[in-house]
Amino acid sequence: MPLHGARAAALLAWVNSTKVCTDPLDDLSQLQDCSIFIRIINKIHRSEEGESVLEQPLPERISFIRSFLQKHCKPKSAAENLVSAHKLLEGEELALAKVAVLLLYHTSMSCKSPGDWNEFDYKTQVELASILKFVLDNEESLNENLETFLQRKAPLPSSSSSSEEHSPLLSLPHKREVRFLELQKIASSSSSGANNMLSGPPSSPMGDVMQTPQFQLRRLKKQLAVERENRDELEVELAENRKLITEKDAQITMMQQRIDRLTLLNEKQAADQLEPKEMEELREKNESLMVRLHEALKQCQDLKTEKGQMDRKINQLSEENGDLSFKLREIASHLVQLQEALNELSEEHNAALAQSQEKQGQLESELRAALQEKKCSEEKIEILQGKISLLEDQLAKLGDCSAQERGEVMGDILKLEELKQEVSSLAAKGAELQATVLRLEEEKQLREAALQSERGRFEEEKQQLGGLVASLQGSLAESHRARERLEQDLRAQEAEAEA
Repeated sequence: MPLHGARAAALLAWVNSTKVCTDPLDDLSQLQDCSIFIRIINKIHRSEEGESVLEQPLPERISFIRSFLQKHCKPKSAAENLVSAHKLLEGEELALAKVAVLLLYHTSMSCKSPGDWNEFDYKTQVELASILKFVLDNEESLNENLETFLQRKAPLPSSSSSSEEHSPLLSLPHKREVRFLELQKIASSSSSGANNMLSGPPSSPMGDVMQTPQFQLRRLKKQLAVERENRDELEVELAENRKLITEKDAQITMMQQRIDRLTLLNEKQAADQLEPKEMEELREKNESLMVRLHEALKQCQDLKTEKGQMDRKINQLSEENGDLSFKLREIASHLVQLQEALNELSEEHNAALAQSQEKQGQLESELRAALQEKKCSEEKIEILQGKISLLEDQLAKLGDCSAQERGEVMGDILKLEELKQEVSSLAAKGAELQATVLRLEEEKQLREAALQSERGRFEEEKQQLGGLVASLQGSLAESHRARERLEQDLRAQEAEAEA
């Protein structure tokens, strides 16, 4: 089955946006030699780890890419054959698309901010957002579902709004206000120490996905895993330094024993009245050994000092790692509550909007019917008034008519009285219809004003929710900067130890 064209084009657009290839690609088959994937990995990690691999044959390049994906890019899935080496070697487009999807996921989790995606057009962003959302939603079953997703369109979500109960429109604003106060209370504990970085809602499909609590929680967990890996690496380095100190202590002990032996030998030779030349050689050798001993002692002391500093840094990092873990659990809990509350708020807004639109349609239908009936009544009144004018003209000529003619006109007079009564009835009905039209128009305007006000309130609440999420992100960023400062200090200590 061929790849889904729009998704393949979106993945190619993302690969081209990394600017690791001189000429833009127009087909996934151009990724067959895997060199562009390796350059993307180097750019993500800001290193040249894969430069030497580029000189290796294709199987070694594929092995490097699969190792990187297994270590960094795969979500929760534990299967090792998500990307087949054999299919990559054959240049299968589906396998190449899988690698691009995983690198897109890793890049989004690692270094891309919502604003960085504005370089893509809206349609491309929609496809990239659908790919990223699919990976997030299918972490446990990515092996089984990714191929199907890349080869066909995703099913449209079913609408369940028709089965939901609709609350009255006029009572909804107060309920929304209470709900948002609850949301502010939920987020206040985690945003109290963060920078004031309020911002509006995301302005792009990729931004929408990256601002969801699901994506933020996954990014927090990934960063926490990186923190743990860094701590484990530091502990390994500390163990190596301790081993080095132990070896230095053993060397110092051996050198001290040699010096003691030489000192005894020197004293023995002095007692035996050795020749001055031999005594001088022994003295110089003894002085040289003493210099080396002092240097070794100083080096040992420096290593012990560095060991103490490393121990303190490790303890501090462990404490901060614990604080980060606690903060992650707390923020994750708040984000889940915010997402649930936001979903309820959206459902309530959609229900109220559907109800208002239905009522609006009814009002417009009634208004059209009333206007049509009013127009018919006015036309009837005009016709009857014409008839009345004609009959009144005839009655005015009764004075010039004979008695026989007057008898013939009496019927028209009765007919005239009936027309006047009908005109009066129609006029009364027209006035009633006019009042109905005015009432319907006023009710329509009130409905439109209430709906507009409700939309404005909902948008304002969404913006404030976005601000709360931004505050949570600011808290995480502050923790991340603190970790980077610790890593810089530790690297500086390592450099001094190596020197």
